[in-house]
Amino acid sequence: MKKSLVIVESPAKARTINKYLGSGFRVMASIGHIKDLPKNKLGVNIDRNFEPHYEIIRGKAKVIKDLKKASKDADIIYLGPDPDREGEAIAWHIKEVLNGKRGAPIKRVLFNEITEKGIKRAISHPTDIDRNKVDAQQARRILDRLVGYQVSPLLWEKVRMGLSAGRVQSVAVRLICERERQIESFVPQEYWSITALFDGFEAKLVKKSGKKLAVSNEEEAQKILQELKGETFRVEDIEQKERKRNPSPPFITSRLQQEASRRLGFSAQKTMVIAQQLYEGVELGEEGPTGLITYMRTDSHRIAPEALQSVRGYIEQTYGKDYLPKKPNAYKSKKTAQEAHEAIRPTSTKYSPEYVKPFLSVDQWKLYDLIWKRFVASQMHHAVLDQTRVSIAAGRYIFQAVGTVVKFPGFTILYEEKTDEESAEERKLPPLEKDMVLRLLDLVARQHFTQPPPRYTEASLIRELEEKGIGRPSTYALILSTIQERGYALKEKGRLKPTDLGFLVTDLLVKSFPDILNVRFTAHLEEELDLVEEGKLEWIDVIREFYSRFREYLARAKEEMKNIRKEEKPTDIPCKKCGRRMVIKWGKNGKFLACPGYPECKTTMDFTLDESGKIVPVENTEYVEQKCPECGNPMVVKNGRYGRFIACSRYPECKTTMALSTGLACPEEGCDGDLVERRSRKGRTFYGCSRYPACRYVTWKLPEKK
Repeated sequence: MKKSLVIVESPAKARTINKYLGSGFRVMASIGHIKDLPKNKLGVNIDRNFEPHYEIIRGKAKVIKDLKKASKDADIIYLGPDPDREGEAIAWHIKEVLNGKRGAPIKRVLFNEITEKGIKRAISHPTDIDRNKVDAQQARRILDRLVGYQVSPLLWEKVRMGLSAGRVQSVAVRLICERERQIESFVPQEYWSITALFDGFEAKLVKKSGKKLAVSNEEEAQKILQELKGETFRVEDIEQKERKRNPSPPFITSRLQQEASRRLGFSAQKTMVIAQQLYEGVELGEEGPTGLITYMRTDSHRIAPEALQSVRGYIEQTYGKDYLPKKPNAYKSKKTAQEAHEAIRPTSTKYSPEYVKPFLSVDQWKLYDLIWKRFVASQMHHAVLDQTRVSIAAGRYIFQAVGTVVKFPGFTILYEEKTDEESAEERKLPPLEKDMVLRLLDLVARQHFTQPPPRYTEASLIRELEEKGIGRPSTYALILSTIQERGYALKEKGRLKPTDLGFLVTDLLVKSFPDILNVRFTAHLEEELDLVEEGKLEWIDVIREFYSRFREYLARAKEEMKNIRKEEKPTDIPCKKCGRRMVIKWGKNGKFLACPGYPECKTTMDFTLDESGKIVPVENTEYVEQKCPECGNPMVVKNGRYGRFIACSRYPECKTTMALSTGLACPEEGCDGDLVERRSRKGRTFYGCSRYPACRYVTWKLPEKK
């Protein structure tokens, strides 16, 4: 008896779907892409209309063999990879390898949610592969390949091996570098605030003689304090307003990444990995694998009617009629949004966070709880606030106090969106009346300085990329992880700081490829890819227009780009061994001082810059008790790309290196190793056992010695 064959890209997704389809179906997984451009060459024939050359991915031969074998016994084949451009390309390649002369009909199905209803609905409404969507994805892949595989080798030649450039990635690094330069060039401006303290509340000085007042220095502040001595503080005006606060819309991909970063400290990549697990299905005890959220790569705020009906019933039953608006709350999506998709939401109100908590990991539950609360709150009544603004006159001066009281909590009883900036605490003012004379307790003058723009967090960088139209929601997580893995930026107190390497590569690329790293140009290219998906533009035309500029820049860059590998910047610092004036060179860990007499003299030193920009050598003389196991000489502490380590003091004659020990024994029972300091690829310090991989104990926080 023949069976219908369903092919998805993930084994976890296959297991969940298999639970809902009857014995007449067989569900298999392609385990991601089965074809791609080759790894070791460009794979795009520029002279033949940018024809891509796709190859079977190494290790996928058996998968394809199994899929072909299963397809022979099928009466119909359903291709169900993820419902986006990437998934469409996977389905297209699967169809190509299965499309024999006498094969079963092949149809495309879109699983927006991995639930019984969602799966059966998709199977009963199959469609054909969307070639426009395939073309849009193929155009993006080719554009990225043309940039990455032709600019990256240029960086290997001019700077160092292992670097990479990317059409969107390099623009993201440029934004980080530009923000850092804004911070470095920022000149703080002094200003002062004057606060009047009364019984139970305080008020800020805002006006003088009816005009807005700015206090620039201490002299001005003291003069005002003198003028206010003996003045009567009287309530001049009380303004009361009822204000509404509306709930935020349900999550789209970029907003989920931002909020998970702010609230949970998750990287964009971690958020997407966990969201994929929740979408594909999690084991819920006797219920088996169950999809808990709708598809997580979306830029649409649309909600299916049945989901709206369900959540409104849940709100009324759980919170009461007062919390349910008369009509469902509606949210507008961007013009470019794919309205075929829904927003990210729970697949069923049955699966409350409390219900699923025993079956999820800690991180899975945190993210699901966030998605659940945001979705339910998005369909709740707005909050009602009473805001009071009080103006207090004192001679020629006006002070102002603002108090806010929650009259009706509405959706805030469940969820409020966080922002990167701290919000002022809402305060309740005491009963006040017009012309009331207030008893002044104190006048306080405080000095302040204007602050530079903050460094980007992952959340704020995603928001910036989204607002500028750079990249797409499905690409943000990969972009952020890549720029950190390549050493272009590192996280410092949760914010992205460009490295010297990030600055160097950005400056070289901006000079050599001004259009490619131009924000507007990159955003325009994204718009053109959207037009390809809509069938309004040919993908070859997009690439041809792009490459006509790019080719000229590339040819010029090969000749004119500065060769950092050969560049040596002279200094006045003498070599401690031979007396020659040392030079600044670039290495795999950034800039360092080197003797120009290499290879006769191999002296090198790290350095820093003082406040005036003067070079200050840093001697590598932090010795440890350990001796080099190879030559017996002392070991010294050094700094590398992945943190501190110890190395032989006779380097480069002896190149022995070891992890830096903390002096603490590994807590794992039966292990005789020590805890050593390490750094992850993303720049975060952690501690692991020196006997790795025999012992895999790791911790983010160094244990106390007890």
